[in-house]
Amino acid sequence: MTSRSQDIGLPGVDPASVHRDLDAAGHALTGPVLSARDCDDLAGRFDAETGFRADVDMARHRFGEGRYRYFDHPLPLVVTSLRRAFYQLLLPVAQDWAARLRRPAPWPPTLDDWLAECARAGQRLPTPLLLGYRAGGWNALHCDLYGELVFPLQVVIGLDTPDADYTGGEFLLVEQRPRMQSRGTALVLPRGHALVFTTRDRPVRSTRGWSAAAVRHGVSTVRSGRRRTLGLIFHDAA
Repeated sequence: MTSRSQDIGLPGVDPASVHRDLDAAGHALTGPVLSARDCDDLAGRFDAETGFRADVDMARHRFGEGRYRYFDHPLPLVVTSLRRAFYQLLLPVAQDWAARLRRPAPWPPTLDDWLAECARAGQRLPTPLLLGYRAGGWNALHCDLYGELVFPLQVVIGLDTPDADYTGGEFLLVEQRPRMQSRGTALVLPRGHALVFTTRDRPVRSTRGWSAAAVRHGVSTVRSGRRRTLGLIFHDAA
């Protein structure tokens, strides 16, 4: 497995473990995928005047309290590399989940081909983004859907150190299984590590075979400091 993770450009990731955790819980925390230098570089870009296509004030739109910024083309090289590598890692999971739920699996073998399909469908705007919160910041539960074409998994990577650079700000997942109460999960995101999670829903076993459990994600209130993350979404926006 180690050689396979190196082949796809993620030497700190065990594909078998990621696939197993995604099947079991709908999310998977990896080992480090960004160096300290890369974390510093990306976090430092958050306040840059250029390099972004959109700047969103969460409070203005009632999304929470914080700010997120969508990168413009050309994306930073490290973002492009991570996005391609994670797409290769997660494609087998996406295909397997689609088969379980008896859904189409429209995703081609490479990210570039998939983004070309997104563009033909009118989804041409890049979706990788930086998210930032200060004390009191939070993010409401939501799903990141930007058009008809959707990749069923996405990634968030911590750029600051929990309990050193900030406190609070746990990553939240809330899953609604069919005919059951919702289940919540709170996760601490180490600096440079990635959390893979479902974009919209995931297959869960039911009395009828497989059913889709809806999942939303957000961020709990940051109590102190500053929390920044890199988000990788594998479908572009309309």
